[in-house]
Amino acid sequence: MKLKLSIIVIIFIALISCNQKNDEKADIKENTEAPAENPNPNIASVTKEQMNAVGIALGNIEMKELTATVKANGALSVPNNNKANATSLYGGVIRTLTVQVGDNVRKGQVIATIANPEFIQLQEEYLTAGSNITFAEQEYRRQKELFDNNAGAKKNLQNAEAQLKALRTKRASLQRQIQMMGISPGNVSNGNLRSGLAVIAPISGTVSNVFLKLGSYIDVSSPVIEIVDNSSLHLDLQIFEKDLPSIKVGQRIHFTLTNNPVAEYDAEVYSIGAAFENESKTVPVHCKVQGNKAGLIDGMNVTAVVSLDNKLMPAVPNDAITSSEGKDYIFVRTNKKTGHTEENKKEALNFEKIEVVSGTSDLGYTAITPVKPIPDNAQVAVKGAFFINAILTNTGEEE
Repeated sequence: MKLKLSIIVIIFIALISCNQKNDEKADIKENTEAPAENPNPNIASVTKEQMNAVGIALGNIEMKELTATVKANGALSVPNNNKANATSLYGGVIRTLTVQVGDNVRKGQVIATIANPEFIQLQEEYLTAGSNITFAEQEYRRQKELFDNNAGAKKNLQNAEAQLKALRTKRASLQRQIQMMGISPGNVSNGNLRSGLAVIAPISGTVSNVFLKLGSYIDVSSPVIEIVDNSSLHLDLQIFEKDLPSIKVGQRIHFTLTNNPVAEYDAEVYSIGAAFENESKTVPVHCKVQGNKAGLIDGMNVTAVVSLDNKLMPAVPNDAITSSEGKDYIFVRTNKKTGHTEENKKEALNFEKIEVVSGTSDLGYTAITPVKPIPDNAQVAVKGAFFINAILTNTGEEE
């Protein structure tokens, strides 16, 4: 379709050039007798024959009820309560590491084991405390029996009782430490002392980072891996102050990845910030990502469109807008002269190129805001603006 359009434009411009060259001889005398006015670079002259040939049609700027939108930039993020580091409560050397970046893990899964001789010592102290408690209980019963028969001192009974309580407290402490290591106290015995400690995943999710390797020493403050639960992924948009009154909870968001705008995703506004972000004069708007989340990762930059209510706004058909050097233009019929002597030939119509700011596009129409005032009921080239721009460009090149 683009190739066909390009061929038509080339033939059309060539036809214009030929017609102008054929008229040059007839105009030589007139041009020498009366100098031409200064050419207006924004006025294009189009004959009725040219308009019929390429299908240029006239119309008016209409008031259309279009769905207004607000464009915003943002980033995907996961709340901190859906991120976690798998750590160990005790230091040791990494003996096994069973996961890597990108793996899915479940809560409670063993992701690494660490070794430390102190683990054996802790279990030894636990077993020793149990034996000491047995002896202390016997001593306490003996001293109580002596005291009841007036054969022993009360002080000895109190010492035995205090010793028994201290040993029970120590065993309870050791028992709790062993449980925190992931070892069942009931399984600790002289023939079953464990030298390894399991590091488990605190939440379910995807491994986003691995901080250590086999043989590395880990202490209490060193995480082994980072886990991110992308099921709670949400979108943080930065909305400018002027657009903030238009944002409401529950509004629909359409967004694409900034670096890969192929797929479109959906989200819904669930919270609006109450303070500006640093010096950017933007307010964070939090949106919950809905539907398909494939390919979305924490930290990705996005470009989003917030759908607002339908509004009545001035609009023209999409074909009425042409772009040049990053700006948008429409062509408005005018009585202004181009400054060329041949402009009154063949009942030509003059069009002025006027810059506009394009807005929402919907149902084949685009909302516009002219940079300078346009007369009421002005006629606009609603079809074929591309060809008028070609005429204007060709005329400028000849000048």
